[in-house]
Amino acid sequence: MYLPAAFAEDRLEVRHGLMRTRPLATLILAGADGVTADLIPFMLYADEGPNGLGLLRAHVARANPLWRKLEASPQCLVVFQGPEAYISPTWYETKRTTHKVVPTWNYAMVQARGVGRTVDDPLWLRRQLDDLTASQEGRMPQPWAPADAPADFLAATMKGIVGIEIPIDSLVGKWKVSQNRGAEDQRGVVEGLKDGAMAALVAERIKPD
Repeated sequence: MYLPAAFAEDRLEVRHGLMRTRPLATLILAGADGVTADLIPFMLYADEGPNGLGLLRAHVARANPLWRKLEASPQCLVVFQGPEAYISPTWYETKRTTHKVVPTWNYAMVQARGVGRTVDDPLWLRRQLDDLTASQEGRMPQPWAPADAPADFLAATMKGIVGIEIPIDSLVGKWKVSQNRGAEDQRGVVEGLKDGAMAALVAERIKPD
């Protein structure tokens, strides 16, 4: 990934924060049949893994050939996509002074790499289902849990899935949020965006006057 120093996000807690708030990530695998990309919700276990970067867990349908591809080619790239927005040059103060401006696109993203494995253990799968469900249902007025389903139905459902576990070996964050502009241009971007996640990311990084 092209990563100018100005856009590098080195704070582990910030990278982990994006992964938690945007868990639907793209798992990219390269094998004998070429490159595949699949959207999968991942759970981050920040305190697990061999080197302090965390561990990813997910599951896919047993009918999905992805898990067999992972077994044959276990090198994984998992891409978490954060907020993104088109940035108009009309928002820059520089537009009014020099006109030497062009449009761009702002975004935040994290790339996690590691050697994955498949898991077919019922206890592991139940923990993954419970944790993933709790992470999303916790905001609901009446949260649903796997235990709410009939035991025989849940057991049959679990037989139809396969787990994926990826200890994170490399974790790179890129926050392209107008850090390469002057403070006046940055404030113009925040005003142009009006509101939302990207406006907040730009505002956090406005250079002091």
